[in-house]
Amino acid sequence: MNKWRVGFILLLVSTSVFAKDIQLLNVSYDPTREFYEQYNKVFSAHYKQETGDNVVIRQSHGGSGKQATSVINGIRADVVTLALQSDVDAIADRGRIDKNWIKRLPDNSAPYTSTIVFLVRKGNPKQIHDWQDLTKPGVSVITPNPKTSGGARWNYLAAWGWALDKNNGDAAKAQTYIKALFKNVEVQDSGARAATNTFVERGIGDVLIAWENEAYLAANKLGKDRFEIVTPGESILAEPTVSVVDKVVDERATRSVAEAYLKYLYSPEGQEIAAKNYYRPRDPVVAKKYASTFSPLKLFTIDDPKFGGWNKAQKTHFADGGIYDQVMQR
Repeated sequence: MNKWRVGFILLLVSTSVFAKDIQLLNVSYDPTREFYEQYNKVFSAHYKQETGDNVVIRQSHGGSGKQATSVINGIRADVVTLALQSDVDAIADRGRIDKNWIKRLPDNSAPYTSTIVFLVRKGNPKQIHDWQDLTKPGVSVITPNPKTSGGARWNYLAAWGWALDKNNGDAAKAQTYIKALFKNVEVQDSGARAATNTFVERGIGDVLIAWENEAYLAANKLGKDRFEIVTPGESILAEPTVSVVDKVVDERATRSVAEAYLKYLYSPEGQEIAAKNYYRPRDPVVAKKYASTFSPLKLFTIDDPKFGGWNKAQKTHFADGGIYDQVMQR
């Protein structure tokens, strides 16, 4: 055996000896299953090429609020990819994530965005075209419970923001609209995917208020002949946020791979996978490529004065005794 062949074999042996097998747990919100199944495979291949290490990413999905609570209660998530900032803040408040987490990645640690739209049955028999149509008599609405679902909170705030704009900032009139809307809600599941299943699989309801990506998935992959997407004239810019769970990654010595996992979401490859799964990409080149996928609409943000940021919105609307609790008192 010549010395070059011996050297090559020794190199292979040494590489296999020093290569690591790493596991990460990504605790995510409800309708990201398909996206992260695809992303995890691409990231694992990329990371192995870069480092030689094998990474296996496990996924956990559910209503964003419930997922945040599970992390607070001790589930050993290396990363969280949740529906909204306030859920990550809640984990940070318990000391498991650094208080400055939102500044660690670009775009306030929100690598992709979405918005809130309507999914209706083929032919739109109840003629749902905008937010005002959700309160018409005889319209059955499906939306998850804002107490457990991040998507449901985006749904609620999109409706509230539209109602405020429609009524020149009159909060009392906006609350009257929200009360009428929830009077038409037939089922409130704990998470967005469960709500989609109620509407799509169980056939309950005339309209599903949904994440844009979830609506596209249902319409394009579960039944183009059964459903249509209605994009309202105005909605909210939904910004799902991501973070490493500092306490866990430091205990498990997985910080470097966990940080690489989240940073790669901003890469052209990560952005492409997001766009293919109907999330609105941040990367302008990828966004331009997929521009025809998404319908244009007027978007307001959680930092708009009508909301005042997540901390204020959470306390005003979703805390015990907040506006949501008030409108649910029938």
